[in-house]
Parts: sequence; structure tokens; C-alpha cells
Amino acid sequence: MTATKLDRDADLELVTIYEISKILTSSLDFQKSVREALNVMLTHLHMRHAMVSMVQGEGKLHVLGAAGVPFAVQEDIILDAESGIVGQVLKHGSPMVVPDITADPVFINRTGRDLSQCAGVALIAVPVKIGREVVGVLSVDRPPGASKPASFDRDVRLLSLVASLVGQTFKLHQAIAAERAQLMLETHRLQKQLQGKYDVENVIGRSKRMKEVFADVHQAAPGNSTILLRGESGTGKEAIAHAIHYLSPRSKGPFVKVNCAALPETLLESELFGHEKGAFTGATAERKGRFEMADGGTLFLDEIGDISSSFQAKLLRVLQEHEFERVGGNKTHKANFRLVAATNRNLEEMVQKGDFRADLYFRLNVVAILLPPLRERKEDIPLLVDFFLSRFNRENNRKLTITPGAVEILQHCNWPGNVRELENCIERAATMTRGALIRESDMRCQKGQCFSSVLLESSASRACHPVMDMPGTHPGGHTTFPAREPIQPQSQPVHFRDPITVVAAPARPAMPAAAPPDYGDDDLAEGSDAFVSERERLIEAMERCGWVQAKAARLLNLTPRQIGYALKKFNIEVKRL
Repeated sequence: MTATKLDRDADLELVTIYEISKILTSSLDFQKSVREALNVMLTHLHMRHAMVSMVQGEGKLHVLGAAGVPFAVQEDIILDAESGIVGQVLKHGSPMVVPDITADPVFINRTGRDLSQCAGVALIAVPVKIGREVVGVLSVDRPPGASKPASFDRDVRLLSLVASLVGQTFKLHQAIAAERAQLMLETHRLQKQLQGKYDVENVIGRSKRMKEVFADVHQAAPGNSTILLRGESGTGKEAIAHAIHYLSPRSKGPFVKVNCAALPETLLESELFGHEKGAFTGATAERKGRFEMADGGTLFLDEIGDISSSFQAKLLRVLQEHEFERVGGNKTHKANFRLVAATNRNLEEMVQKGDFRADLYFRLNVVAILLPPLRERKEDIPLLVDFFLSRFNRENNRKLTITPGAVEILQHCNWPGNVRELENCIERAATMTRGALIRESDMRCQKGQCFSSVLLESSASRACHPVMDMPGTHPGGHTTFPAREPIQPQSQPVHFRDPITVVAAPARPAMPAAAPPDYGDDDLAEGSDAFVSERERLIEAMERCGWVQAKAARLLNLTPRQIGYALKKFNIEVKRL
């Protein structure tokens, strides 16, 4: 054999190894990669009937790739791992060569060769190893011909290189498959955990108002209609949005949330719609927006009432057709998402004033769920106190308890900040108490330090939706002062879930309050005796309470909204001490 032919054969073998290595590393489909690599090897080296058989989990030998064979390569072929040439290679881990398969008794024709056409055909089988462990066999048929070397050394050496590449690729694919399975298990576990965490059953509330909210959530969640959550700040709109998502058929999809009030208009547009590369300074790559990220899931737009008028127009099409263009692009994208929006604004009033588009309002206000403020479900306050104090004890390794008197004080507050303010109040009292028991004296309102009372406004200005009638007011417009019944000391502790233990506090003297006469509109005319009497009684209560409206409201058994209305009615200027 001349030197030129040897060089040409060496170059061909080198090119073959290079092409096979490229194919094996180009796809995550192992069987497809092996089939393509075997086809290249047969074409370049003039071989036939190539197979890669790998030992699987049950110890059986599966044909994972084949080329030039008389059977369909998609079939699941299982070979005997203990007999024949393949069994010998697996057992000893060394290459084997059968010069003529028709004359060798060890050869077993298990793949349907036509032996009448196989005279002089040699079988070469080499082990596929990962480290020192034999995990499979690579076998090929070498047909007779002048180009066949007598010793098969070059073929064995070349096939061993290919088998080594196959072994490393198999190891890599095994690692990727194991990692993918682990990620899927972890994803499934986290989805279950989130579903339990944000289940509507875990939203704290046993009052009639909250039961109505839960019923609305269960009714609306299975559909695809747009949902508008309405309620004051701190009433738990995001928790309800999570519950809607995990109760819906989209629970396995993403839950994407955006606070519309936290971003300026230019950033909000890019955040929601995404942008193309070069759309603006700093846009070095294309970026998907939240609409695309929520495809197949739920998009939660919080504080939807705070977006600008110009941006409201941009939302119309995407909310109606679910079609949009990225910033700086002209290609139309579609996204299949469910919209849940939330606001603490009075959208109807904003529409009347021209601050909110009427067409956008009607597209958002499909299914409206109204979340009650905490002052309208005070029977839930003991449950919330229990939950927040339990969490504080768990996070800070404490064993704090709270007296019934302290809980009673909390139930008489009106919480302009709703559940969020109650949470902060409990955390502040638990942090600042010097013992293991939270008493009445630990409450800020008992020290004249509850400054949130100045945030209380009239019902009409605080309402998140139109207020038709204000209960507690006389039809003529004035506020009536109902008599406050004395608070009886509790002899039994308020019952909480473990580990919170609530002990009874020493009895506090009751604060009697006489019921005022029920004056009519004419009696309360400015300058009348009844007007002067009510005004003086209100001023006396405010002075006794240091001009703190919340404390005076409790003294008169009124809500802060009612006492604020009364101060306005009787033209009483609140003193700032």
C-alpha cells in the first residue's frame, strides 16, 4: 500500500471522527444523533449493518441506534446480553472480530441478516465504556473487498474512538435526563406548595362578608373572564388573585404580576409589551414583555387605576384581542393569558371626571369582586391576630401571648390601613413588649400614638366603588350618636389556635355613656338647643381624648367615619396638640 493511499485513508478517518463528534454534540435526542453518526460512518468507511446497543435500567440490552439494517430503526429491539458476540464483548470488555460470520459458530443472527448474501462478511464489535464500566456495544459489518486490511487493526482502532464518543455522549445525556427529572419533580413540588399557600381556604376570614368573597372566587375562577378586584389598600387583593389563579385550569401556567403604580409610563410599556433590540438607548437585546411571559397563565395588573390616560389607550387592543407589538417592532404577537386586575380607586368617579377611559373600564369590569375593609369584618380580627402573632413567634423564636383586653381594643379600632395595618400593629406590639404577654398598655392607641387615625376620611372619599347610602346617618344628613353599651370584663380567655395562649386580663371599669335623644332635622338646626347640646357633648369627648378622633369615637361608640362627619357638621376645628 503506497504512502499516498495511507495518507488519504488517514485523512478520511480523521474527517469521519470530526463529523461524528459534531453530530453527537448537536442534539439532545440521543437516538437520533446515534443514527445520524452511524450513517456517516457507513458512508465514509464503506461498512454496513451498524448498531449501537446500550444496557438500560433493567439490565437488558436495547438497540438505541442502527443504520443499514433490515428492520425498522424505530422498533424497540432487545438483545440477549449474555450470549453471542455481543454478550462476549459485554462480559470481557474487549473488542472482538469475526472474519466470516457465516462460518463462526459463536455468531447468532438475531437481527435478520440474509446469510446467503453474507459470505466473507466480517463482524467487528467494540465495547462502549463510561470510565471502566462497559455500558454498551458498537458493532458493524465489514464486507469483503480489496480495501479491507488483513488484521482489522485500523477498523478496531477507529470504531473504538467512535465508541468512546458515543459513551461520553450517553453519559452526558443521562446527566441531563436526571437533572431534568429532578427539576420537574422540584417544579411539581413547588407548584403544589404554592397552590396550598395561596389556596383560598388559607385566606383568613370567617365573617359573612369574606364568605361571600370566597363564594365569588370559587364561582369565577374556573372560567376565562377578566376579573376586577376592588377594595381599599391592604385588604388582600393580591392573595385573592393568587387564589383565583391556583383554582383555575391555568394553575400549571405562570402567574405574572405587575404593579402599574410602581413604574413610570415609558418603563411600564416596555415591561408589559417587551421591546426589540435597538428600540431605545440601552435596548441591547430583544426582551419579552409580561404579556408574553403570562402566555398560558394569569396576568395580575395591580393598581390598574393609577395608569395614565395615554397608556390606557394602549391597553385597549391587547385586553380585547390579546394581540400587541413590542416597543420598536411591527410584528404582531399573540398571547393567551387571563387578566386579573386590582384597584383601590373609585373607577366610576374617575370615568365621570374623565381620568379613566370608559371603554377600558367596561373591558375590565367584567367580573367584579369587592373585598371588604377590615372595619366591616371585625369578627375576623381575633383570627388575624392569632395568625400574625403565631408567625412572629415562629420567625423570632418567641412565645408571646395576648390578653383578651388587648384583642378587644384591636376590635374597636377602624383600621384605615386594613389587614396590613393590623399586621404592623401586632408586630410593633410584639417587638416592643417587655414581657411574654401583650397587654392593653402595649397598644399605641392607648398612649395617644396611633397617628393613622388622621388618615380616616368620610366614606364617600375613601370608597373604592360608588356609595349609594351611608348607614348610620340620619336621612336628613346628620349623624346620630347611639349610646355605647358598657364593655363587660371577660372571665374566659379568647380561644386561639395553638401555640397561642391567651390569658384573661384584670377587669377594666366600664365606661358608661348615656344615649342621646333622637333629634329630628328641625331640632338640629344651627343655633337650636339640641344643636348646641350635641356640639358641646362632642367637644367634651374630644377634649377628654386629647383630640384623638379614634379614641373619641370609641368613647361615643361611633365609627371614626361618623365622628369625622359630625365634626364637619358641627363646624368643630380639630386641635393639634
